[in-house]
Amino acid sequence: MENRNVINFESFSNKVGRFSLKERTCLIPEMNRMGSHLLAANFRSFGLRAKVLETFKGMDLGMAHTSGKECFPCQITMGDILHFMKQESARLGSEFDSDAYIYFMPEADGPCRFGMYNKYQRIVLDSFPGFSGLRIGALTTADGYSLDGIIEEERVTDLRKSSYVALVLGDILDRLLWRVRPYEKETGLADLVIEKCLAFMEDVFERYGQGLQFGQIFARLEAVVKEVKAVVDPGIPPKPLIGMVGEIYLRTHIKANQDVIRMLEKHGAEVVNASVSEWVNFTSYEHYRSAKTGLRFSLKQLKFDRFKDHLKDLFTYGGDLFYQEYRQKQIYKRVSGLIDLSKDHKVSHLEDVLKEQDLYSFDLGTEACLSIAGMMEYVREGYNGLVNVYPFTCMPSITTSAIVRPLMNKLRVPYLDTPYDSSTQPGRESAIRTFMYQADQHLKRYGRHGS
Repeated sequence: MENRNVINFESFSNKVGRFSLKERTCLIPEMNRMGSHLLAANFRSFGLRAKVLETFKGMDLGMAHTSGKECFPCQITMGDILHFMKQESARLGSEFDSDAYIYFMPEADGPCRFGMYNKYQRIVLDSFPGFSGLRIGALTTADGYSLDGIIEEERVTDLRKSSYVALVLGDILDRLLWRVRPYEKETGLADLVIEKCLAFMEDVFERYGQGLQFGQIFARLEAVVKEVKAVVDPGIPPKPLIGMVGEIYLRTHIKANQDVIRMLEKHGAEVVNASVSEWVNFTSYEHYRSAKTGLRFSLKQLKFDRFKDHLKDLFTYGGDLFYQEYRQKQIYKRVSGLIDLSKDHKVSHLEDVLKEQDLYSFDLGTEACLSIAGMMEYVREGYNGLVNVYPFTCMPSITTSAIVRPLMNKLRVPYLDTPYDSSTQPGRESAIRTFMYQADQHLKRYGRHGS
């Protein structure tokens, strides 16, 4: 007797991978709102149909098709795609064709469960009648999120360059909001202005992204900065400066972390969150670093065939990293001339920080590399408190907490872990309020920015 529950794993190879976006709609999950929408706009400038999925509206579906052992982002993204597909199926009726869409779900190698999201979600999608045609576009950290194959070969480099710039500008808009909202003249004004500016910058990317007309994009960014800066009431004194790190999805997804930045601001904070582009730089740096190591070993072992491969990787990923850091520095420099905005840490410097105090090794990988070193840099820069945001049971973030918490106790810097799942912690606001009291005392005793 045939078992209908048998899973056909062939779909992993022919429906999960890198596919051409031509004639299909690319569905982008909303992680950080600003970067996701600018990335979609940039894709549209290249003639691709790209849409950001509504998020958190399908949580019931996500929870119904996961066991709870997966980390929280898996439940959210599972719900997002199922909600969209059900809505689209109801809207189009008999004209609905799941093959007309590609669901954008990258992956990571190493121990993180993120690397299994698209495989598990493939199984779930195949269990729904009519959804099995949906393909999952899986860019991977294994090749530095290469875009080869999703668009014509001659346009891949341009798409990658402008997409990176879109992510950096998304980080800038986020940091502008966090910089001005604690000091806004009128409650809610910063959110209104930044939403207007996001829509404006989406139009800008649709017009100038494909042509790599970054001069036009940056000029309009400067106009946005001036408009956002006008929201600030200069009479409000500086507030405790809080540095935030953690798992990339949770710390940037407002609904997943229950809007923790706004909660911190409610109790008197100004917050700086680690950026999305920092993670992209980290993946390029890891490959560049690995290529250098491989080059050295292949020379020692006289394996010249491997030497050529490592040399090629060295130039490829080194070139990617150079371009990314150059553009990032260029953008922050233009913005910093108009408003005091926190800059990103250089990834190679973060590795030096870890080596200096022998806290952790980049050889182990994961986001713990960035989080541990990032928090140590926040301390050096005079921040008044640190927050670690992550999914419940996230291994890299628990490792971060185990290393950093005792260090912060020793340095007398307030520290808070905020793990999240689909539940609401009853003592959450009390913990944040207590933390902010400590941060305020730190500000009164030590000042901020090393003052």
